[in-house]
Amino acid sequence: MILAILVEKIGPAVTVQDAGWEGTLAMGLSRGGAADTRALAEAWALIGERDTAVLEMAGMGGRFKVLAPARIALTGAPMGATLDNAHLLWNGVHCVEAGQVLEIETARTGAYGYLAIGGGFVTPRFYGSASTHRGAGLGHVVQVGDTLAIGTDTKPDRVGLVLPSVRQNSTPIRVVATAHTRLFSHDVRRAFEETTFERSARGNRQGVALETGMSFALPGGQSIPSETVIPGDIQVPGQGAPFALLADSQTTGGYPRIAAILPCDLPRVAQAIAGTQLRFKFVTREDGIAAELAERKVRSGLGARCVPILRDPMHIQDLLSYQLISGAISGKEI
Repeated sequence: MILAILVEKIGPAVTVQDAGWEGTLAMGLSRGGAADTRALAEAWALIGERDTAVLEMAGMGGRFKVLAPARIALTGAPMGATLDNAHLLWNGVHCVEAGQVLEIETARTGAYGYLAIGGGFVTPRFYGSASTHRGAGLGHVVQVGDTLAIGTDTKPDRVGLVLPSVRQNSTPIRVVATAHTRLFSHDVRRAFEETTFERSARGNRQGVALETGMSFALPGGQSIPSETVIPGDIQVPGQGAPFALLADSQTTGGYPRIAAILPCDLPRVAQAIAGTQLRFKFVTREDGIAAELAERKVRSGLGARCVPILRDPMHIQDLLSYQLISGAISGKEI
């Protein structure tokens, strides 16, 4: 039995991702991994396996022929999905038979959708991660004709589940101060919190530009020595428009950093499409740590939040095979 799926059609930026790297900054390699770490955690919760590699679909998915029985989970930015032309529920885990064709369309909202599979996608690993980091030349963009190998599924019976959304997207994105924040005047820091930014069309997995009519340029900021930067840092280049770093960011930079986004809120920035309005709010280091601990608790409990999918009888093609009445009644019992 061939445990794999065949890529028949694919979007322009579909890559294999997992949680990325730890402890590689000194090598010049940033965290990488899934742009939306919450969506990755949701995929793992649905599949019931951790640390497996998934497909990250930027903007659109593709068409895949499954060559062996498998389980799949769909999370992240909602995309239209069908299995042999039958609709699939997003944020759910489903059973797929050998020979069936899975088709995933463009994102309806958000930027990154995720396809997980029982056993995970098996690709070469570098320093423990199977993630694709295009800037570092690691991994590759999935192409038509690729045969993606699948690992051994440890929980083949975990199917027919959906994970209700537990995200909060209406509040300002929380940030903490960096070593450079105090270099910006009080008025500039206050304006940063009061300004509604718009996610620019300029952006990718390395970072996104935040547009507004105001310049946040720091006088003399171009003379700051290059320092270590990480995903979540908000740099202010010379033209004054902030730039939020994402998963594939560089590891050093000389632009002043006005703030740093909490890791638990960074998926909201990653999923913002061009034109999305974003607000930021400074929180204390202590509040930031508390928020991160709370997010860890939520993610650890995602598996328990999965509930059975309630199927719409209108969409059950084999409805007549179900025993809908368990016995006969006379109509006089009431």
